Amino acid sequence: MRADIIAIVGILVFISSLISLRVGLSVAIIEILFGAIAGNLGVQPDDWMLYLASFGGILLTYLAGTEIDTKLMKERFKESFLIGALSFLLPFIVVFLYTYYLEDWNLSASLIAGTALSTTSLAVVYSVLVETGLSKSEIGKLIMASTFITDMGTAIALSILFVKPTLYTALFILVSLCVIYFAGKFSHHVFDNPKLKNKVIEPEIKYIFLLLFIFMFFANIGEGQAVLPAFVLGLLMSKHFTETSGTKEVRNRLRTVAYAVITPIFFIVGGLNISFPLILSAFGLFSILFALKIIAKFLGVYFLARKYIPDGSMYTTLLMSTGLTFGTIASVFGLNSGFINQVQYSVLIGVVIASAVIPTFIAQKWFMPVHSEDLVDLNNGK
Repeated sequence: MRADIIAIVGILVFISSLISLRVGLSVAIIEILFGAIAGNLGVQPDDWMLYLASFGGILLTYLAGTEIDTKLMKERFKESFLIGALSFLLPFIVVFLYTYYLEDWNLSASLIAGTALSTTSLAVVYSVLVETGLSKSEIGKLIMASTFITDMGTAIALSILFVKPTLYTALFILVSLCVIYFAGKFSHHVFDNPKLKNKVIEPEIKYIFLLLFIFMFFANIGEGQAVLPAFVLGLLMSKHFTETSGTKEVRNRLRTVAYAVITPIFFIVGGLNISFPLILSAFGLFSILFALKIIAKFLGVYFLARKYIPDGSMYTTLLMSTGLTFGTIASVFGLNSGFINQVQYSVLIGVVIASAVIPTFIAQKWFMPVHSEDLVDLNNGK
């Protein structure tokens, strides 16, 4: 563990927060940009940063699940499913066809490209919605539900197309289902236990961390992705965080821990993956793939959003155009497996990171919905 890396990261995290407060932009955007600058100046992440970044993405996904109104999700399943499904399918098809037929990439590389650029970053979406206060609104909850559908499509595509199931994969699925079932059924014994409430040692938060660590461990040996069971766990445990003020405080404290230390590492490490020289060497391809992703996302999301979320259609489209977690996972998997080369990897990672920054900036700057959950009446979109 290098002391200079720790110092640099600490400075970047602190300055990012100050700039975010000053200019009114999501701190996630600024942390990614600072990470990209630092990476191209020679800063490389230590192993502890990579592990903490992985945990940060899973923790953000879990927190996003706890914010979703399950009743609203059931009532609006058609809307969230249609938006999320088309948000995945159109970019996947468009990018695959372009890279395979016009750029002459091989089949595996084109499938990796389509998978990586079909994503929507639940981590970025959740961070922005929480910072803006829209996570508690109906529009925010519908966006998060749609994002989950998109990422589920990406995860399924990656698994079906590339991952070879083993006994360890089955073990990961079995353990995940067991953890989700028993945690959803018995977690109230932890959250409602008077002996555990309001303790300095934060046993409730440590309990949640333990469950997420279990997902990470078995996902690693089973070559799966822990973010999906983490989201489902958060979704099923959301009732524990809405029933009493005490459990709401647990979520607030967990969010504080996450945003103070863990999630900044996630976003900074995401930026460190960008290689400006390699992107510049294939800047034409980078620009085309970025444009294709944004256009395909627009075609897949905007017109449905106009019907179902009339007061925030462009905002929804832009946030659904973001990418980070699964896009990075798919790109790294493709590189490590030999399906894509270093230049292809850098271009895909560059597009993924750019899609996390540019649409989010535009959405916050010019298309922010009115900051009131009461003014967004989704019933008008039925």
